[in-house]
Amino acid sequence: MTEKLFDTVLVANRGEIAVRVIQTVQRLGIRAVAVYSDADVQARHVRLADEAVRLGPAPARESYLDIDAVVDAARRAGAQAVHPGYGFLSENADFARALEAAGIVFIGPPVASLDAMADKIRAKETVSAHQVPVVPGIADPNLSDEQLVAQADEVGFPLLIKPSAGGGGKGMVAVHAAADLPAALASARRTAASAFGDDTLLLERLITSPRHIEVQVFADAHGTVVHLAERECSLQRRHQKVIEEAPAPLLSAMDDGGGALRARLGQAAVNAARSVGYVGAGTVEFLVSDDRPDEFFFMEMNTRLQVEHPVSEEVVRVRGRRQDFVELQVRVAAGQELGFTQDDVGLEGHALEARVYAEDPANGFLPSTGQVLTWEPPRGEGVRVDAMLFPDTPDEQPAITGFYDPMIAKIIACGVDRTEAMQRLDGALATTVLTGVTANLAWLRDLAALPAVRQGALTTTMIDEMDAWSPPALSAAQLAVVAARLAEVDRSASSERVGAWHAADAWRAVGAPSPALTLEVGGETHSVVPADDPDVAASDLDVRLDARRDPRTAWVRRDGVTWRVHRLSRSELLSAARAAAAARRAPDGAGSPEARTPMPGTVVAVHVATGDRVEAGTHLADVEAMKMEHPVTAAMAGTVTVHVAVGDSASADAVIATIDPDPASD
Repeated sequence: MTEKLFDTVLVANRGEIAVRVIQTVQRLGIRAVAVYSDADVQARHVRLADEAVRLGPAPARESYLDIDAVVDAARRAGAQAVHPGYGFLSENADFARALEAAGIVFIGPPVASLDAMADKIRAKETVSAHQVPVVPGIADPNLSDEQLVAQADEVGFPLLIKPSAGGGGKGMVAVHAAADLPAALASARRTAASAFGDDTLLLERLITSPRHIEVQVFADAHGTVVHLAERECSLQRRHQKVIEEAPAPLLSAMDDGGGALRARLGQAAVNAARSVGYVGAGTVEFLVSDDRPDEFFFMEMNTRLQVEHPVSEEVVRVRGRRQDFVELQVRVAAGQELGFTQDDVGLEGHALEARVYAEDPANGFLPSTGQVLTWEPPRGEGVRVDAMLFPDTPDEQPAITGFYDPMIAKIIACGVDRTEAMQRLDGALATTVLTGVTANLAWLRDLAALPAVRQGALTTTMIDEMDAWSPPALSAAQLAVVAARLAEVDRSASSERVGAWHAADAWRAVGAPSPALTLEVGGETHSVVPADDPDVAASDLDVRLDARRDPRTAWVRRDGVTWRVHRLSRSELLSAARAAAAARRAPDGAGSPEARTPMPGTVVAVHVATGDRVEAGTHLADVEAMKMEHPVTAAMAGTVTVHVAVGDSASADAVIATIDPDPASD
C-alpha cells in the first residue's frame, strides 16, 4: 500500500523518537511538521522536518507539555494528524480530547482507553475483570499518606510505591522498612505531581527476583487485536530500562522455547487491550518471578509506542516480512485494517537495544550536560542506531541540557541468535565515539559482559545491587601524552601574540620554570609533565581537543573507554586550595562546609531553615533535573545557612547551603 494517508502529520515530540517518526512519515509521502522549544532550535528533528513550529521556552511545561501550544501549532501547520511519540503528551487524555475538539486525528488510542490505563488503580481493576492477573496491593486514590502508612502492613514489606498516573518508573520507590515509608511517600508525591500533574499513589507487593516482560500489541478499529511477541526489559536502573531484548531470554531458555508461556502472556495482553476497546500500538507490562516463571502479574499498559520498540521490529515477521511500527500506527489511525491475524505473526533471530545516556556512571549516574563535540555512530551488519544527534555534521551537534531526559541515542544489534546479537552489540558500543558530554557507553559494555547477563539470568534489581563502577585509569605515560596535547593548544594561542608576557609556556620573569600541568580526571587531580614526543609515547590513544570552545579539556579514548581530562586553571587551583583550607578547619573527617548540587536543576524541596543545627548526613534539599530528584546532604555537623528556595533554578555545582561547623572536639 503506497497511497497517501494524511497530507500533513505534526510530530509532538523531540529527540531520537521525533527523528524516527519523521523519517517514517516522510517515507510514506506525508509532510512532516516538527515542534521545538528554545533549547531545540538547532535540533536534528527540527532540521529534518518539512516545517518546524516554535512552542515556547526551554522548560517542558512551557513548551512540549503545553497542550494549547501544541494544538495551535498543529492548526497553523494544517496537520490532519498528530503523532505524540513517547513521553510528554503521548498518554495524556486531555491532549487527545483537545485534538479531537480541533478535528485533528490523534495517532494513538481512543480517549476512553487513555483514561482507563492512565490511572494505574483503575487499570488494575479493569484488566483483573478480564482474566488478567494483577499484583496484590492497596489501590485507593482517596487515601492520604497517613492512611497508606497505617494500611501498609496489609501489603507487607518490602513494598513498592507507584504513582497512579504516568509511567517510565518515575516516582516509583522500593521501601524495605516501615520507618522509611513516610519520607518515601512524600518524595514520590512530589515527583508524581511534577512529572504527571497527579500525586495519587498506590502500594504494591514487591516481587522478589522479578523479571520485566512486556508484550507488544496492535489493534485496529475493525476488531482485530494481535500481539507481536514479547520483550525482556529486566536490566533496569532505578526502574529505568537500560538494555532490552527480544525475544525474552527467560522464555527462550524453557524446554519448549517459551511457546506456551508466550501464548499465555500474549493472550493476557490481548485481553487487557480488549478490556478498554484499544486501538493502535500499545505495550502490556508484566512482572514474572524468576523463581516461578509460570506466574506473572500485570503491571501497567503503556498506551503508546515504547522506547524499546526497535528490538521487536528487528525480530517480528508478518508473513515473513519485517514491520515498521510507526507505519502501522499511521495506517490504523487513518482507519485502515491491520491486514493480518495472529496466525501470520512469527519470530526470526534476536535483537538487543542499549540506551545511550548522557550521564556519569562513575559518579552516581549523574546526568551530564554540555555541548556535544563528536558523534560517530557505529556501523556494520546487524547494527541500527536511532539518535537525536547528527551522524555526519560534527560541527553542528546540539547541546545536551538539563531540561529533558538524558537519553540521546539507542544502539540496536541483531543476529541469528542471542550470542551473535550480543557480540554485535559489544562491537557497536566499542566503536561509538561521543565526546563533549560524559556517557554510559563503557559501562554498558561492562554490564553486557557480565556472566549473568551473557547467560540471560536477568532481574530488575541486579543493576541496583551491583558494586559502584569506575572506568580503568589512564597511566602516567598516557596522561603525559594528553598533557602534551593540551600544552599545544596554549602554544598555538600564544603564537598569535608577541612578547614574553604573553607566552603560555613555562617562562617566568622570576624563578625557575615549572612545566608540570595539573590535570583532573574523574574527580582526581594529577601533576603531569607533558611528554616530549606524544606521537611516539602513546599511539594507541585517541585524543580529541576542541581548542575553540573548551581549550582546557581533552576527550581521550582507548579500547572503547572515554575519559574527560581537564587542565585546571589558576583560578580553579586557587578555589581548590581554599576548599582544602576550609576542610582543614572543620572537625577531623568532615567534608566540605558547602553543600552543592552536582548538576543543574530546579530546587523542589528544602528541608531545613537558616539557623538550624544539622548533623552530618542531614537531608538539606532536593534538586530535580532530567526527571530525577537528587538529594543534597550536609557533610558535617553545624549550623546551616540556606541559600535557595523551592522553585529556584540552580546551576551545576551551585552552593545550596553552607555549614558553620561545630568546634572540633577532643
